[in-house]
Amino acid sequence: MERVEQGYVPVTAGRAARSGARAGARAGGRAARMALRQAPLAEDLRPIRPGLRGGQYRPLSDACVARIHETALPALSEIGLANAPPSGIEILTGAGAELGEDGRIRFPRMLVEEMQAVAARGTTLHGRDAAHDLQLGDARVHYGTAVAAVHVVDLETRSYSESTAADLYTAAKLAQHLDNVHFFQRPMVCRDIADPYEMDVNTLYACLSGTTKHVGTSFSDPVNVAGRLDLIHLVRGRARQPGARGPSSAIPIVSSCRR
Repeated sequence: MERVEQGYVPVTAGRAARSGARAGARAGGRAARMALRQAPLAEDLRPIRPGLRGGQYRPLSDACVARIHETALPALSEIGLANAPPSGIEILTGAGAELGEDGRIRFPRMLVEEMQAVAARGTTLHGRDAAHDLQLGDARVHYGTAVAAVHVVDLETRSYSESTAADLYTAAKLAQHLDNVHFFQRPMVCRDIADPYEMDVNTLYACLSGTTKHVGTSFSDPVNVAGRLDLIHLVRGRARQPGARGPSSAIPIVSSCRR
């Protein structure tokens, strides 16, 4: 009995210790595998990322594309466009466009074809964060938000309410973490701000505060541009600090069209 106590019992204890160690190893391995599955994928392994190449869907044949092109050229040279601002007229006529007596700008066929030949085929739209740079060209596709909704859905009450600046800010934060959203075009209107100028400023502020991805917005009135440009220049100025990459943070602005 003594031999059992002194011999076998320690052996049994050793087996228990080894069994416990193996169980701990298995638990540790399982935890590591779970952590790996829950961790974000590396950028090169993500199935959805900015700039995936498109062009597979081709509803128009090459002949149809050529037909559209040949139709557009006379429209540009004979009809042209109206209501160009003085600065635009100066730039366009300096490049070879023609200003008619009727005030319309027209683009000769030769000018259009020359510009097509020298136009850049690709460029980098630098963001405030290098992770959000957009490589434009070569059939690359980028997805973003759009529209200008005036209501949001409350999932708890299943009812509609007018969209607010807080809703817009929340949407921007959501877009910041979605791999399939590459730029943030203001998707809703701040209905809780009645003054058009204050709404424009707070719309831009909510977008820029919620995401470092590219932001697009619009002006409710041309006179509101100056105040909002101050905010844009402030953001661009920070991007131009020592060590900053790219010329600036690109913030596309879509102005309201009168016609």
